[in-house]
Formats: sequence, structure tokens, C-alpha cells
Amino acid sequence: MEELQQILKEFINENLYQIILSNSKDTALLQKIKIRPVLVKDELLFQISRFEGTKVFHENLCDTDLVEKILFYMGEIFKQLELESSKAKITVLISKNGKCTIKKKLIIQEQDNETKQLASFSHNRKKKYVLEEGTPISFLVELGVLTKEGKVINAKYDKWKQINRYLEFIEDILPSLPKDRILKIIDFGCGKSYLTFAMYYYLKEINGYQIEITGLDLKDDVIRTCNDLAEKCGFDHLHFLKGDIAAFQGEEAVDMVVTLHACDTATDYAIYKAINWNAKVVFSVPCCQHEVNRQIKSHELQPVLKYGLIKERLSALLTDAIRANLLEESGYDTQILEFIDMEHTPKNILIRAVKRETNKKTADTGIADTASFFSVNTTLQKLLESKD
Repeated sequence: MEELQQILKEFINENLYQIILSNSKDTALLQKIKIRPVLVKDELLFQISRFEGTKVFHENLCDTDLVEKILFYMGEIFKQLELESSKAKITVLISKNGKCTIKKKLIIQEQDNETKQLASFSHNRKKKYVLEEGTPISFLVELGVLTKEGKVINAKYDKWKQINRYLEFIEDILPSLPKDRILKIIDFGCGKSYLTFAMYYYLKEINGYQIEITGLDLKDDVIRTCNDLAEKCGFDHLHFLKGDIAAFQGEEAVDMVVTLHACDTATDYAIYKAINWNAKVVFSVPCCQHEVNRQIKSHELQPVLKYGLIKERLSALLTDAIRANLLEESGYDTQILEFIDMEHTPKNILIRAVKRETNKKTADTGIADTASFFSVNTTLQKLLESKD
């Protein structure tokens, strides 16, 4: 392992794109590990994402600690390592008898001033995205995110980052999605559908999943435009319908439910339908939590709630906390994640829920008592109570 240690010390730095550890000796314990550089308060760290069953655990380490961690994993659990940086591509294979084989391909390229600037962490270092810039992806060209040459249009760079961030979340839950049958996916309130098209492209075209995606929206022109684009791009298993989330009755079983910025209680109806379908995965970016804002009151917190802006933000956070806990009580491992940077939008919370394999429900989380304390009874609470 001495040669591997030297390789890691040499290439774990600001030029690193990613490291993937795979070919686990015990997939039930640990399936794979992904590592990427992150900036935390201007400090360069490295984020480890450990894929354990349907769960993903994250940890940030400095370069020295990361080297030690990788050496442990490669000695005990994994038999393959792939490292990619702006300087080299490296593959490490561990044989059954413990022999370590390292293949290294150095990358020599001339960088213009713009590329050099992007390569610096302190000045918008070029990030390794799920979708590679330079490839003219049809739907992104049609939606005006990429040029015909595959270059990101400057005015759409935030949208490009959002799309890739969304696909990172989907990448994390791939182990939860079966590949031996057609997956049914519903996208409630799909809107212009940048992310719906991205999800289709990533799951079907890149990862080879058999999928049927239905996007639902209330606007005729949006549905017409999206269907035209799907046909133009050859996305034969992506369809868009006009309809209301609460009244939708089009499917008996759905594998994944997506609801991005569905307004107010529409998110509650989407989550309720997902629970009834026993959907394996739920993605929700809630929006406009007016219901709780109208109800919330507390004598003890009146000095806080008397300020409209504070009341609005607290209502939004409480709404999403209730939803997340109710998903846990319904048999889901649930996370609340930051979707995109706060500078782009205050509505930056994503609820990601993955159905437990055992289908075991969590005992009472106590969220009902919390809601009662704030004198709140949400639509999702009422729907689940009526179900019981």
C-alpha cells in the first residue's frame, strides 16, 4: 500500500475532481464511496459519501485524514479505486491475494487564462458536474441552457448548477431503484420541466433504467410545449398531462414521486399520494407554506411571532419539519437537504425520502405534540388521520 499512499498524497489537493471506491467485499455493509472536494468557510476539505443500503452518510475530512481513511477502506473493504483530477486519471485494483495494481494516465494540456481562473478554488474552480459541459445535450440546447456546441450560456449558469445538483440527489438514491422492470415516476407541478427532462435523460439515457415519467401541470401552454420538446428529443417515455395534484387518479402504483415548488398544500397531497402508492422515493421542494402561517400561534412565542417575516419563515420551517416527520412515521428514511445556495432563492429546502426495505414505520416521532403546541393541523396530518 506504500505506492498507493504516495499516489494519494500527490493527487488529493485542489486539482481533484472525484474519487470512487467500488467493488466492495461486503455490499450489505457498504456498497461504494464517492469523494469530492468542498470548500467550507474558505477551507479545502474532502466530502466522503458512504452508500450503505438505501442510506447515504456524509463526512468532511482534511487531506491527511482522507488518505488514512482511503488506505483503510482499500485494505479492508474495497477492491477498486478510480481517481480523476485535472492532472491525471488513476485506477487502483486490489487482487484476491492483496496485490495492488496501479494504472496512471497523466493529463497534459495547455490552459487558457479563463480555464486557469476556473481551476482555482478561490475563483470559481471548475466543478466536476454530473452532466459534462462540452456535450450538446438536446433538451438543454432546446431550453437555452447550452449552445449547440455544448457550452453553458452565461445567463443560464445558475440553472446549469441547479440541474446538476438535482442529479446528484438522484444519483444518491439509485441503489433504491430496481433495474429489472419499468419504473413509474410522477412529477407533480412540473412547470417548464428543466429538471423533469434532466431526470429522464440521467435515468434512461445515462444509466439505462426502464422508465415512464408523467409530468403534471395546470397550464395548457406549458403541457403543450413540454410534450413538443419530449417528442423532438426522442424521449418516448416522457409525457405531460394537464391536471390537479389533489384530483390526480392516473396510476395505481408509482415508484418515485417528485414535487418541486408545488404551492402550499399541493405538496401535502403529493406526499400523501406517494405514501399511498408506497413509492420507493419522494423528492419534494416545498413552496408557499401559507396554511401554517394562517394557523400558527403560541402564547410563549408571541414575542417572536408578532414579526411578520419571522412568522413566515418559522411557518415554512415548521411545515417542512412536520412533513419530514410524517414521512418517517410512514416508513421512510427522510432527510432535509439544501437544494441550491440561499443566494439564489430562499426556497432552498429539499425533502428526500427513501422507503425502508423492511417497510417498518417509525414509532411516534412526537411531531403531533409539536404541531399542537403551535396550534397547527396541516393538510397532510388530516389526510393521514383520515387514512387511519
